[in-house]
Amino acid sequence: MAFNSNEFRKVLGNFTTGVTVVTTRDKSGIPHGLTANSFSSVSLEPPLILFCIDKRSNCLPAFNEADAFAINILTDGQKDISDRFAFSEERWEGVKTRSLETGVPILEGCLANLDCTVHAQYDAGDHIIIVGKVEDTLIQNEGDPLLYFRGKYRGVHIE
Repeated sequence: MAFNSNEFRKVLGNFTTGVTVVTTRDKSGIPHGLTANSFSSVSLEPPLILFCIDKRSNCLPAFNEADAFAINILTDGQKDISDRFAFSEERWEGVKTRSLETGVPILEGCLANLDCTVHAQYDAGDHIIIVGKVEDTLIQNEGDPLLYFRGKYRGVHIE
């Protein structure tokens, strides 16, 4: 290999991604969530999406045992929510939620939300790929997405 993992990360940072918070409930009903920019659509028929979770994540056990999760697509005004679900132990304090078809927490104020059941999981290096079948959707806000590029949050302003 002619490059190391830091160089690889730097190259991948040149691909702008949207920012999401992925949420679920464990078998005891306790909510869990994490910030993820590794999110993608997979199929329109059936409606499938995926996200990737680091095997070292403290949320991994909850997502491994869950049969449902939600993708919450953040607005450019929700950097604080992204940071909270990426770094804070108090992720849920003061966060307003609702639920849709599966009963997992849906974050209020996002651009859009996808309520999913787990379709498949795949081992992929230092991450797990979780594929979800979209059961319900919600568009909450007009506005611009929160973006991530070269290690920093960004916004988009297109007329």
